[in-house]
Amino acid sequence: MNNAPHTFFTLLQFSEQSSGVIRLIESIRAFGGDFRTAPIWVFDATPQQFGIGRLKRAEVEVIPLSIPESVQRNYFAGKVLAAAQAESTATPGESTLIWMSSDSLIFQPPLGFDLDGKYDIALRPVHIRNIGLRVDEPLNEFWKTIYAAVGLDDVDVQIDSFVDGQRLRAYFNSHSYAIHPGLGLLREWYAIFEKLVCDEIFQQGVCKEPRYQIFLHQAVFSALIIKMIETPRIRLLPPEYSYPYHLHSQIPAAQRAQRFNDLVCIAYEDQSLNPTDLTNIAVEEPLKSWLEGYH
Repeated sequence: MNNAPHTFFTLLQFSEQSSGVIRLIESIRAFGGDFRTAPIWVFDATPQQFGIGRLKRAEVEVIPLSIPESVQRNYFAGKVLAAAQAESTATPGESTLIWMSSDSLIFQPPLGFDLDGKYDIALRPVHIRNIGLRVDEPLNEFWKTIYAAVGLDDVDVQIDSFVDGQRLRAYFNSHSYAIHPGLGLLREWYAIFEKLVCDEIFQQGVCKEPRYQIFLHQAVFSALIIKMIETPRIRLLPPEYSYPYHLHSQIPAAQRAQRFNDLVCIAYEDQSLNPTDLTNIAVEEPLKSWLEGYH
């Protein structure tokens, strides 16, 4: 059982992600402020448990994760399963779970992840519309299936996608989030996700298109949030959280970050973070030297 007020967790699914996981861990320890000493759980789903030795030396808890064959067809199955297992491990009444993708970094203390008894979840809207539905559109068969699976007919909560400014039915980003484990939402997420991944009619029908396959997990996650959490207890974080540096050039100029140092945490995907390559955003000390240490 975990009695810490906040616990970070992430996933190592492929051996090539190990450097990103290490960098994420060290960013928390370097820039996390009061969060820097929080426990960190790394769910290791690599075939040979690649990260066990190296990650244990980083003073984190490494938890082997076996992804069932029944859901391996979906790339994000490990992410959803890790969330469910983290929720099962956490102390429901005391802990806040903070998920960070392996391609994310902390640059400032993430104070918005402290739910403070007022919220059950803290997260960002999606970056771009992608499979999201505008509020003026009727439900399509994909979203009808998602809503039916979680017990909804439709949703009335609306968000604005950050990069392309679309007004959408509730659709949330999952690069990073903080959640109260007592909800049971993450275990329900995996249960519904597994059911839909194993539904051949759904998979070969309205979910067949690659973009629906890719973002199925995020659609189920979004629908469950609306189903299980009262709207006032959902904290929508500002753009300094999960800032999509991989989409930096597409962000409208008025909303585009000017310095890495102003951001709390970023998602960078395949973008170089070598300060010599950062021609479109400023980076200053001490962050600049820290990033230089990885190149």
